[in-house]
Amino acid sequence: MMWLPILGLAIGFQIYWLPSVGLPSNYAPYLSLAALAGLDSIVGGIRAGIEGKFHDDIFFSGFIVNTVLAAALAYLGDQLGVELFLAAVVALGGRVFLNLSLIRRYLLTQTSLRWRKEV
Repeated sequence: MMWLPILGLAIGFQIYWLPSVGLPSNYAPYLSLAALAGLDSIVGGIRAGIEGKFHDDIFFSGFIVNTVLAAALAYLGDQLGVELFLAAVVALGGRVFLNLSLIRRYLLTQTSLRWRKEV
């Protein structure tokens, strides 16, 4: 099931390229957080797959919980008049960059090890 995050990323790109659907602009914080939560789950799933620790139940539950929590923070912030969605953006964005850096480090290490074996 390691291919599941990659499939999710491919579906997300396909949806992005479909003709645009008009949505009210007040949904923008919610949709941006949903996209960021999805990206966080996908990149985390790819990292877990590379490390051999991928579990589809953890992937799905993480996606749902991250999305709901981020939307709840945005909604609560709207009710309080405070931009709480920025907390979710910082947390999820930080995790995306952390996971990408670990994936990059893993791939560079594997490439370096293969290169040393060939030489």
